[in-house]
Amino acid sequence: MLETIQIALSVLIFITLLFSVLFSFRSRRQTDPKQKGINTALMNISMGLMLIVIAITQLFFMSDTATRRVFGTVCMLLGLFNLFAGIRNYAYFNRMSR
Repeated sequence: MLETIQIALSVLIFITLLFSVLFSFRSRRQTDPKQKGINTALMNISMGLMLIVIAITQLFFMSDTATRRVFGTVCMLLGLFNLFAGIRNYAYFNRMSR
């Protein structure tokens, strides 16, 4: 059961990584500022989710050391900040594009 959860989290990390890269390329190639903002917000959301999943993996499924706890906590805080900023920016640019 534990191994299945670890595999699922690894797959989630990979999927969110792909979405982060995809939205990053889209935002860099976009010329419309509104669409560029939406793609950047989606990239931040994907990156935030990826960092949160990495933090969960580090905090709960690895051997418990002080370094892992600090790294997991930093990843969790960065992920929550990216997620919050991405959702806020997505709402802003989504209203702006209407």
